[in-house]
Amino acid sequence: MDNSLINESISEDKGRLKIRVTTGENLFPVNNAQIDIATTGEPNVILYRLETGNSGVTDTIELDAPPLSYSLSPSDNQPYSEYNIKVSANGYEERLISGIQILSGELGIQNVKLTQADTDNDTYNPTVIAGHTLWEYYPPKIAEEAIKPLNESGEIVLNRVVVPETIIVHDGVPTDSTATNFYVPYADYIKNVACCEIYSTWPDEAIKANILAIMSFTLNRVYTEWYRNKGYNFTITSSTAYDHKWTYGKTIYEDVSRLVDSLIGSYLSLPNVRQPILTQYCDGKRTSCPEWMSQWGSKALADDGLSAIDILRYYYNSNIYINTAPRIAGIPSSYPGYDLDIGSSGQPVITIQEQLNEISKSYPAIPKLNVDGIFGSKTKAAVSEFQKAFDMPASGIVDYPTWYRISSIYVAVSKIAE
Repeated sequence: MDNSLINESISEDKGRLKIRVTTGENLFPVNNAQIDIATTGEPNVILYRLETGNSGVTDTIELDAPPLSYSLSPSDNQPYSEYNIKVSANGYEERLISGIQILSGELGIQNVKLTQADTDNDTYNPTVIAGHTLWEYYPPKIAEEAIKPLNESGEIVLNRVVVPETIIVHDGVPTDSTATNFYVPYADYIKNVACCEIYSTWPDEAIKANILAIMSFTLNRVYTEWYRNKGYNFTITSSTAYDHKWTYGKTIYEDVSRLVDSLIGSYLSLPNVRQPILTQYCDGKRTSCPEWMSQWGSKALADDGLSAIDILRYYYNSNIYINTAPRIAGIPSSYPGYDLDIGSSGQPVITIQEQLNEISKSYPAIPKLNVDGIFGSKTKAAVSEFQKAFDMPASGIVDYPTWYRISSIYVAVSKIAE
């Protein structure tokens, strides 16, 4: 893979970037895609020229970033540097993405979906990634009741909390009929919002508290069918005044991705309340919200040693607790309730072996397996290769996050969801 450095400047701090290029419909990797990287300030000066390998992924490169301290407390200094990329591959439309945000010490994963050449689909190309909500100004959240009344005539709600396969994001305010609706896998939506609204440089417990708040808010919108009951055809908006900030093409940071995977299916509950709590929040510096969580405040509490649930109880309610949805839509088989490792056997192992074999047709670095229901060294190696390919800790163990990631990629590449 060509990774020739054309021009390099010296900086005290560095962040990292890896680019994954796939087809837009089924996540098939695009091999031999050519990628040019430049700063937004000098878009014609190419810093790196990269090429994707057989899993559609480039080498990881280092890029200059502002000092780490800029993202650890409110500052007048922008805490991230910004880069442009141009992606081209034979048979596909060229893609331009501007404003990729690189934070000191963090690995950013830029997912790029290509469409076939001559396809009439140029939505948001070129893509300009909007500024981070803790840096740029966005309208503050319009306050709502945290628990929605569900006894109104004609109210339609689910009979239980279900994590949806897809979130339909309306990229604008609810009344903007010209705004595009995007169909986004649930986990991808949560990762995108978290990367738009908090910094991945924060302590894990602060990131987890914010992820749980984002998840609970989102699942409240799903559970109450909030917008559909108002006559709209979407789940949620990208407007900070109404919902969360979601940005098309947003760079996802490895730490955030890992924590979202570990919490998939979680939301916040109160005793004797069936619906997920609509956990609203604000930045806590430019905007004050005494009844809600402060994002910067959550970071300070994590610095003081508080856990995610203690942070959430501090801001919302001392009785709040982390609940788990009994069902995740679109997943062929639920997690068996225990990790799979050397010595495991039975139907759960068969499921994983079959799914990895299907995925390996598109991602050849994952070795083919004999589907025998026995978790041996070859199955462990295949799991580890999958984890490496999809930016997970390469333990070779099928834990809760790995089970659901394998299942979701299997669904995408095999199109069984259709």
